[in-house]
Amino acid sequence: MDASQTIAHGVRLLQMKTQKTQDIVALGEAMVEFNQTQAEPPLYLQGFGGDTSNAAIAAARTGAQVAYLTRLGADRWGDRLMDLWLSENVDTAAVLRDAHAPTGMYFVSHDAQGHHFSYARAGSAASRMQPADAATWQSAIAASRWLHVSGISLAISASACDTAFAAMQLARASGTRVALDSNLRLSLWPLARAQACITHAIGLCDLFLPSLEDITALTGLTEPQAIIDWSHAQGAQQVVLKLGAEGALASDGQTQRRVPGLAVQAVDATGAGDCFAGNLLARLSKGDDLWTATAYANAAAALSVQGYGAVAPLPRPDAVITYLRS
Repeated sequence: MDASQTIAHGVRLLQMKTQKTQDIVALGEAMVEFNQTQAEPPLYLQGFGGDTSNAAIAAARTGAQVAYLTRLGADRWGDRLMDLWLSENVDTAAVLRDAHAPTGMYFVSHDAQGHHFSYARAGSAASRMQPADAATWQSAIAASRWLHVSGISLAISASACDTAFAAMQLARASGTRVALDSNLRLSLWPLARAQACITHAIGLCDLFLPSLEDITALTGLTEPQAIIDWSHAQGAQQVVLKLGAEGALASDGQTQRRVPGLAVQAVDATGAGDCFAGNLLARLSKGDDLWTATAYANAAAALSVQGYGAVAPLPRPDAVITYLRS
């Protein structure tokens, strides 16, 4: 039985009711991070990143039951990531180790124009994900309330893109809702392919989390209302448009509400969008409505930009609740 037959068989099996014992399962590439903390002489803080991994940790810190799906290199950096997830209560039972490819890494530098990324991820273990991997993950996907993927999950390679699509199809067949963060990185793929793949993925998701900058680059649209309308037209039932310092605009197709931005002293916005996504999904999993969950995620993201790195500043619930009450 080849990969497509295996997935089709899995879809038929998952069309039966599946008990949800987990809140979120996230799929993508986790990486080692080196984040600049001083310009001269240059100093870098070693940490961890990868958008969906950051979101998974953010959700776990909020109290959600979370698992991660990926391939890691069978190297020291892969071991460090496994240790990180263990310490953050992220289930790693389905993580695959690849002895023939390394764990990816990236560098973050900062200047007056913001933060800038340099990647060493070509040929990484995660880029070697295959649709057959999704078939091995079908139980984890079916047991979760949410599957979280991103534009980066689609962009790192053609096979990783196909893997994400297969996982999304398995999720829909099993009653698991799908969240998609746009996370457009044109350094990873051509605009035309990004347009085709992200548009297709929106049609497979229940909740779309675009940023204003991403959709402007993807479609040319610049007005928030036009972006909300376009996103619903592609098939997303719910849309939360991230507006950076201006907050967010949430829509369920019938009602829209604006969540205003929060004034903070930002030092590093590296993982703010991932923090937003993880906290939003965690709160939705706990029963919050879209508006309440968006307000909570907005506050969590505001707190996260006040420290360096993608993971270390991710806030815990007591800090978010205190901030919302202040």
